[in-house]
Amino acid sequence: MTADEFFALGDELPPVTQLIDGALVMSTPSLRHQRVVAWLIYRFMSFAEARPGVGEMCIEVSTVIDEHNVYAPDVWWMPEERRLAGDERRLLTPPPLVAEVRSPSTWRYDVGTKLRHYEAAGVSEVWLIDTDAAVVLVFRRSSPEAASFDLSLELTTADDLSTPLIPGWSVGLAELFAR
Repeated sequence: MTADEFFALGDELPPVTQLIDGALVMSTPSLRHQRVVAWLIYRFMSFAEARPGVGEMCIEVSTVIDEHNVYAPDVWWMPEERRLAGDERRLLTPPPLVAEVRSPSTWRYDVGTKLRHYEAAGVSEVWLIDTDAAVVLVFRRSSPEAASFDLSLELTTADDLSTPLIPGWSVGLAELFAR
């Protein structure tokens, strides 16, 4: 299936359906998954409230990666200059930052196919949040000109998660994984 065929299905698609290598993939996030996503959004919104113009962080919007891949990142961030209109239903280009939180039905895609496609599509940073292992794998480009993810980190509950894309924002992983 192509991205155009995927979007032509419209309201026939169940919630949280993605197109991965031309195949429909559906997932049902766990309560823990949803709590981690909600905490990340809450922490960003609290940060952004005092700093207008830092962009927006949102959840699960269909994001065109290429002709056969349309993902719904669990969390994504877009700088202010690329902020979406309130009625938009999809991203036509991937955001600079995406986070995927472990779900049993999709984790294999997150750490494999989706990570490779995010990199090829020019995403600046990917967070793979493994709630089972209480670890965040960070894949980052050292500069906008970097051709691929050339920095990788493995963060644990002793660490804070932050990004150079959003200066000053961070979240303690101990508090995140306590959700």
